[in-house]
Amino acid sequence: MTRLSTHDAIIIGAGPAGTSVALTLARRAWAVAILEKSAFPRHKVCGEYMSASNLALLDQLEIGEAWRANAGPEIRRVGFFSGETRVEAPMPGANDGRCAKDGFGRALGRDILDCLLLQAARSAGVEIFQPWRAVAIDRDGEMQMVRIQAGDETTMLRAPVIVAAHGSWEPGPLPSQQGKTNLPSDLLGFKAHFTGSSLAPDLMPLLAFPGGYGGMVSADHGRLSISCCIRRDMLARLRKHGGPNHQSHASAADAVSRHLMESCRGVRDTLESAHPDGPWLAAGPIRPGIRSCYERDIFRVGNAAGESHPVIAEGISMALQSGWLLASELACASDGRAGREAAGKRYEAAWKRLFSTRVYAAAAIAGIALRPGGATLMAAIVRNFPQALTLGAQLSGKAKPIPGFV
Repeated sequence: MTRLSTHDAIIIGAGPAGTSVALTLARRAWAVAILEKSAFPRHKVCGEYMSASNLALLDQLEIGEAWRANAGPEIRRVGFFSGETRVEAPMPGANDGRCAKDGFGRALGRDILDCLLLQAARSAGVEIFQPWRAVAIDRDGEMQMVRIQAGDETTMLRAPVIVAAHGSWEPGPLPSQQGKTNLPSDLLGFKAHFTGSSLAPDLMPLLAFPGGYGGMVSADHGRLSISCCIRRDMLARLRKHGGPNHQSHASAADAVSRHLMESCRGVRDTLESAHPDGPWLAAGPIRPGIRSCYERDIFRVGNAAGESHPVIAEGISMALQSGWLLASELACASDGRAGREAAGKRYEAAWKRLFSTRVYAAAAIAGIALRPGGATLMAAIVRNFPQALTLGAQLSGKAKPIPGFV
């Protein structure tokens, strides 16, 4: 039998964006439900680095101390590995670059971060539906009806506020989800953990290689997190000619791993004595760009609202901050559909003020990296102007404070 559950807000997706919305609203006495299709803990294709400017927000969400206790070392240097090139430069710190408490970002695996956030949401009174999947949304006057499924069981949730926090990579039946098309230029994401690497603990290098880009960072519990994006057509060529003895097709993970090792001496040196900690993960295609923050009566946060190229390692920061921005607007919105529409417009303006520069900066950097000969061009630039790495980190928002937390 289908049951009906009523809330003030329903959040679709329990990643950093969705839980940020849920926690902020729940602590303002909203009745909130989170819907998450995956069981936790789960690993995600994600760079896992988070800028220090988020720590004040994590403290407000009441997971700051847990994050500090689990996250990897402070990242005080940004690097560039491509071919034989290895260049390093200072990472801009928070608080106008002055070294203070939480002055630099750190990395924490999504298998840990997402659990911390969801447990905090549960403790704040958020109702968790997991693992459940949203299959339809319909309007019923001032309320919206969300039909969710888990196996053969169906439940209806209703609320005046629906927030899409499901990311942008997976197609689906919801109005906020995109259709899937396969293009040669699509960027596919890959990620893996290693232990026993030789990467300097305080260094986060950008990786540039033919057909893609990536990054490495020392994360929690001695794990190295390596992630990258590669064009679909480049991956197809690598797989076709990358099997044993180059005589058969290689798996996607093997082809990407081999390409990274062959293209970047820094990667080879870093992983020379390292051991995989789990399999390579894949996702995508990635859809960078700025989308509507409020459309067809659905609010969007995280990648559903807008996505920067992962080359700047700001995905988690944008997810957390967009969730907080939306919740702040919703909490002071007047009742009724007109009030929600006004809140949506204010939220979209605030989103663009905070994130548009880093989205455009990421697109410019990725555009250079992905063009033919782009890795060689980037290597020449940073060898002669290492400060470009620090400048790029600044443009990407690494030291930008969150409005309201200054």
